[in-house]
Amino acid sequence: LADLAAKAKAAVTIEEHSVIGGLGEAVASFLGENLPRPMKKIGIMDTFGESGQAQELLDKFGLRARNIVNAAVQLLGKGQAR
Repeated sequence: LADLAAKAKAAVTIEEHSVIGGLGEAVASFLGENLPRPMKKIGIMDTFGESGQAQELLDKFGLRARNIVNAAVQLLGKGQAR
């Protein structure tokens, strides 16, 4: 992680579950203590789980490729991807 962060301007983590206690928090903790970088965690925010069609849930929680790309573009201060 240190090698990747040293080459990156920012970090985006993506997880298909709660961002609380997940990968994003582990990465944020490491970066905060070692190599501070702007960061965005993408995942299920602090909410109860839901059942439904997988594609609908990906849309609802913003876990599609377009959402991930837009988060990275905005994090780097370049507006919004198309």
